[in-house]
Amino acid sequence: MADERFQLPDVRFIKRIVVGTSHHTQMKSEDEIEKALALLNRCLTDTPKGVIIGMEKSFILLNLAEHQMVLQYLVYHIGFPRRPMWLE
Repeated sequence: MADERFQLPDVRFIKRIVVGTSHHTQMKSEDEIEKALALLNRCLTDTPKGVIIGMEKSFILLNLAEHQMVLQYLVYHIGFPRRPMWLE
């Protein structure tokens, strides 16, 4: 029985997907965030199936007059054995 587990040396293509707003001057709409999540889900379920090989978590603190606002975002690094044809 062959070992079918994912191995890091098998990665030939990496897709970086940002979910959330990564810069305060370019706020992302709810629709753009939903599109990023849909792409992430497709990368993890479609053929060739990708695997999360890294994740960045970050936040930005903004002071707007008397108010403080926190912007959070996640960056997923999805590894593939080859570049998916459906990926632009």
